[in-house]
Parts: sequence; structure tokens; C-alpha cells
Amino acid sequence: MRISLNWLRELVEVTLAPEELAETLTIAGFEVEDIEDTRKMADGVVVGKVISVEPHPNADKLRVCQVNIGDANELLNIVCGAANVRANIFVPVATAGTYLPAIDLKIRASKLRGVRSEGMICSLAEVGIEKESAGIYIFEEENLQLGSDVRPLLGLEDVILDLTATANRADALSMVGVAREVSALTGAPLKLPELTEKSIPDNSEGLKVKISEPEACPAYIGTVISGVKIAPSPEWLQQRLKAAGVRPINNVVDATNYVLLEWGQPLHAFDQNRLQTVAGGDKLTIGVRFATSAESLETLDGQTRSLKQQTLLITANDQPVALAGVMGGAETEVHESTENLVLEAALFEPVAIRRSARSQGLRTEASARYERGVNQAELDVACRRAIALICELAGGEPTAQKTHDTRPDPSSWTRSIGLRLERVNQILGPVELAEEIGEILPEDVERILCALGCQLQRGESEETVTWTVTVPPYRYRDLEREIDLIEEIARLYGYDNFCDNLPDKTEPGFLSLEQALMRQLRETFRGVGLTELVHYSLVKPGEDKQVSLANPLFTEYSALRTDLISGLIDAFEYNLEQGNGSLNGFEIGRIFWRAEEGLAEADALGGILGGDPSQGRWVRGGHESPMTWYEAKGVLDCVFERLGLQVEYQPNRSDSRLHPGRTASLWLQGDRLGNFGQLHPQLRSERGLPESVYAFELDLDVLLDALSREENLTPRFQPYSSFPAADRDIAFFAPLKVSVAEIERTTQQAAGKLLESVQLFDQYQGESVPQGQRSLAFRLVYRAGDRTLTDQEVEPLHQKVREALLEKFGVSLRS
Repeated sequence: MRISLNWLRELVEVTLAPEELAETLTIAGFEVEDIEDTRKMADGVVVGKVISVEPHPNADKLRVCQVNIGDANELLNIVCGAANVRANIFVPVATAGTYLPAIDLKIRASKLRGVRSEGMICSLAEVGIEKESAGIYIFEEENLQLGSDVRPLLGLEDVILDLTATANRADALSMVGVAREVSALTGAPLKLPELTEKSIPDNSEGLKVKISEPEACPAYIGTVISGVKIAPSPEWLQQRLKAAGVRPINNVVDATNYVLLEWGQPLHAFDQNRLQTVAGGDKLTIGVRFATSAESLETLDGQTRSLKQQTLLITANDQPVALAGVMGGAETEVHESTENLVLEAALFEPVAIRRSARSQGLRTEASARYERGVNQAELDVACRRAIALICELAGGEPTAQKTHDTRPDPSSWTRSIGLRLERVNQILGPVELAEEIGEILPEDVERILCALGCQLQRGESEETVTWTVTVPPYRYRDLEREIDLIEEIARLYGYDNFCDNLPDKTEPGFLSLEQALMRQLRETFRGVGLTELVHYSLVKPGEDKQVSLANPLFTEYSALRTDLISGLIDAFEYNLEQGNGSLNGFEIGRIFWRAEEGLAEADALGGILGGDPSQGRWVRGGHESPMTWYEAKGVLDCVFERLGLQVEYQPNRSDSRLHPGRTASLWLQGDRLGNFGQLHPQLRSERGLPESVYAFELDLDVLLDALSREENLTPRFQPYSSFPAADRDIAFFAPLKVSVAEIERTTQQAAGKLLESVQLFDQYQGESVPQGQRSLAFRLVYRAGDRTLTDQEVEPLHQKVREALLEKFGVSLRS
């Protein structure tokens, strides 16, 4: 909210400089985002009078003006392009050397199309009052003192604080609320606006009020004001609205906006004759109800809005005329010919207005205040203030008023809270007194809470001082418990007055085992060339076992993901569509599903591969080479090798998104780790993906459990052999159903400890290979740590391997 210091000083006697006041408010829990000194906007701009206007000799749209700024013998020659410039008018003139911060321009004497210009005749936009101006500003006053400062005439003698209040401080969204806060912080006297009482007849014939939703609208005051004359507002009112960032419209609308800013109570003025036209009939009944889905309403912003069932409406004889608490309707707005008004002053429940505004995608000054909660005790005060102001500015006379009030008894607008001095000091701790460290005294507590408008009744016990604190109505929604009062005491006592002792002994921080292992995992996957990805856990609904949200923000994101692969495939497709090529990435995230025993969740690690790791290099002439299944598998093998894990691959067809013949399940020490495979051709075709796309998903709990074992946590040195190895190759035909992992495991068991490694280096299916079999070739490396192995030692071991393969798998040896 933009706070005018000139306006604020009328409500509270502020003597602090703007910077000091901003610091005081900030320390007290508010946030002053900016200090705008309007006095600097027109520093050096003076009152001038245009004596004559001649056409520019070299430009059709320019005029050459002779301007008097106080010395009739030395007129300024100024070139002006405004269409409304003419002789014998008083205008603001920026002389040479003046800096205009609104347009970031320093005025210098120069030539424009060959004619010397010695200043600039200004518009309101150029002095920072308006965003856009059609022409130069012309003073309405006559006989102004030439050469005098224009700032008093334009209202540029103010300082604006751009103040942001926390969500719980609805009372601070008004000048009166800020004045109360400043009074409490500084001790300055508070001077609230004086209210004039007007006797208004309760005329049921002139107006009726019918509230169909009393919970959404606890109170409604409708006042008929007859005989008004619509005109521009006086200059003082327009300047205050502009300082607050509100555009002046006319005297009636400006009066309602002024009361909104002053008291924080939204109001709305209807044209009574237009209301009667929309309502039809002879009598007028103002109502409040929720909309039906078939209704629509054109609002003041010129948009026709389709209403929804949660939209709260103001009606005239049940015809929609305004969005309650949000925005008025275009058909019933106050216009130049308006003579009779219906002034609305109402209370609406925050939840109802929040839902109503959200259903229409609207947020206005009125809805922002209703959503936080308007002070119900000052509804009548704001209404009387607005009636008096309208009658003062637009004439007219209130002729009828009708009230519907279901508010509870005024005694319930306040609450009593118990407060203990011992608890105050226990929470806040020691404070810095004059020359020593001590505790907050009872006198300080009473001074602070009384300054906030609370009433205190003191009671003393043997242990501590206690109070019964009665909260004022304008802080009813904010101060609910003892801890809220303690917070207020801390704010006004000053956070900078509390002691800031550090702990006696500090200890260095550390990572938990799980955190350290997670970092190790991320570093390892990044080390093999994968980019870490992050996706939302919310996905589109429609899959089996999905967990659906009861109150989603959007229909497209109304369920929780059951795996990571679907999101990774979407990311791969999006990357291709954006022209960024294939994606090699991994993601660590949580997945959710419906189990027999209820809802379940777990952490998972997924990845997708398909990009050529050598793309862009000269070795392939700049051509992309698709990643093979073995290259993709090699990336995972590299990860497992770096982590020191022995992972086995077994054929698998459980995931319909993966190629049934190129998919493997991963096993780690007998536990199911996850799946790895190539995307199914049908899925690739539907999504427009290349052939060489591979995906994997691992159970993170199984992975972390294996990494956290002692043998993996503590690196162990194994001496390497300095003696040469003995290589042997073995080739055979094996049934297709026998996996390479099974063959490697059997080979290792048969050869014993002297077998250092076994590696598949060739596979063939086709001509000369028996039906239902494939040709496999392995290289076996034998090595001893203390000697060079002889053929007599290697051959028996190699023969054992042959025999084991023949016996267990029925292979046909080729070598």
C-alpha cells in the first residue's frame, strides 16, 4: 500500500524523517519497499505563461512558443509539439539545467529543426504524476505568479512510502490502520477523522435488502442518496488518490475509493435509476446470493464474465448487478448524468470472496481487503464517513437507508486473552536496559499493549504478574492467543533491544549417511555424462493405482506420479521438439501408488538415454551415430562399477513401454533393483522419438541399502599382481533362453579364484547357427598374485569351465 506522509500527518503527529519512519516500520515487522519523494519529480519546474505561438518553419507538428517565466524582457523561446498549446495559458516549464527523473531527461538549450529551444513545457507524465498524457498540462487557475515553483500547485510536496504488510495484518491496509501503528511505535497522538451524523429515514418503500446467504454476507447497509451532481473531484482529493496509486474518476467514485483507503472498508456506489432499469418493476430490492452457472455479467473493466456457482453476487430484484466484494457491473455504474445513488457498505466473509474472486481470475483493491478480513466494528463508521463525503462533494441528500445485520453482539467483536509476565520473559529472553542486562518490566508490557488499543486488567499472584487483555475490534482477527500478544510486545519493544548471545559451544555440521550417499549417487551419474532433471510430482490422471488429489489446483495436475519413466519420456520428447537434440538425463524423486493396505510412496532413481556422446566431434564427420543397447547398458555398468556394486541383468517383459526383447530386470545381491530397456517401437512411433532411446528406473531404497553396507562404505585396498595374465577364449552355441549373466556366474564358480575376469566379446545369430540358439564367445583371464601361471595350471581350470557349461546348459562347444 502506498502511504502519503502528508495524509498520514493529518492522522498522527509524525515528526520523524521519511527514512527514519521507514526504518521504524521495517523493524516493527512491516516492509517499506520504496521511498518516493515527489518533491524531486519537478525540482526546477516553474510556472510560465505562453505569450505567443507561431508555426515552426521546418516542421508541421511543432510550434515555436514565447514563454514568460517572470521576466517579461527575457522571454524563453521553446519549441513544443503538443497539440493543445496556445497563447495566454499558464503552464509548467522545465528550464535549462532541470532534471526530470520520470523520463530520465536533463533539459538543455538546443536547436530543434533549426530553431533554438530554451526549455520544455511539461505534461503531467513528464513530471511523474501520470503514466501517459495527451498534451501539456494547463493550469486552471489564473493570475499565477510567474517563475514560482509548480510543486505546490501540482501536489508534489509529498513523500510516498510503499508499504507491505504481512498477511495477518489486515488492519494495516488502511491509512487509519497505519496511523494507529505509527502512533503505537512513536507515541505520537492519534487524530482520527471526525464523523458527522446525518439522520436518514428507514424507508422500506424506497429500498429493500434481502440477503439469501447470511453466512457469506453478515451485514449489508444500502443507502439511497438523491440529487447528486457528478463532477470532477476537488484537487486535494485527486492528489491523495494519485499518491495512493488510484486513478481519479468522479466525485462519487473518488469518495468511495477515499474511504476505502482511509478506513480499509470497500464501498460501492450504484446509479439508482440504472439499477431500477435492470431490476424492472416499481420497487427495488438489493440482494446477495451465489450465482448459477447459466448467468453472466459485464463488469466495470468491460469484460462479460460467465458466472460460476461459487461467485457471490449483488442483485437487483434477483438480477446480477455486481460481483460482491470484487467489482461492480457496467450496467449500473455511476456516470456523468447520474442523479440518484445507492451506496453499498457491506461485510463479506473472506473465504467466500476469495473463492468468488478466484473463480473469475480477478483481484482488486476491494477483494484484497475482504480476503484478509475487514473490521466489522467500523462498517457503520465507514458508511457514515462516505455519506458525508459524497454529500459534501456531490451535493444530494440521503433519503432512505436499509440495513440487514446478522453480526453477533458487539461484545463478541473483542476477545480477552490471559497474559503472564513470566511467559513473556521466558519466550523473549533478556533485554538490554540502560547499563545492564535485565527482563521486560510490567510497566513496559502495559505501555506497549495500551498503545495498541488493548485494555488491561492486572492481577498478581505469588509467582508472577498476570493480565487479562481485551483486544480491540480492529485486531480481532490477528490477536488470538497469548503468543500473539508476546509477539506484539517484542515488535514494539524493538527487536534490536534484545540480547543476541551465541551458544557457548558450536559444533561443525555434518551430512547424514543418507545425504552423503545421495551426493555420491548424483556425482556418479553426472560423471558418466547424465544431466540431473527435476519434474513435478503432479501428473495427469488416468492411470491405474494413481493417487488422486482431493483439492487440485489444476485438472491437468490432479494426480501423483506412479513412476519416473513417464516424465522422463515427456522431457525427451520436449527436448527434441525444441531443437535441443536427444536427452541423456537422470532424476531422483518420489513416486506414489495405491497398495492393498492403503497409500504407499517410495524414492526412485530413473534415467533416459539416447543422445550420441560423440555428437559434434570430428571422429564421425559430424554425423550422429545412434546409441546402441550395449552402449546404453555400458553407461549403467560404469555407474555400478564406480559404486562398487555387482549388478546382474535378467530378461524381463513386465513394462509395456519397453521393448519386450530388449528389456532386462536388474538384481543386486538377490534383491530386485529395477528395470532397464529400450523404448517400445509403438511408443516411439506415437511420440515421434528416434529408435535409440533407453530408459531405466531403480529402487533407491535397495540402492542405498547396498551402498550403506560396511564393505561398500570402507574402501579396501587389494594388492594387484605384477605377473602376466593367461588369456583363454571359449566359444559355443547356447540356447537363447540362457542368459549371459548365468553363464558368467557358472564360469566364475567353476574356475575358482585364479579366474580374474570373464567377458563376452562376440555374439552371433543367423546362418550356420542352430535354430533357437546363438553363438557366444567369452574371454577368460587367469592370473595369480605370486607367480606366472603355466599351461599345466590353466588348462585344468579351463576344462572345468567347459564341463560345467556342458552339464548345466547343454552348450555345443566350438573351441
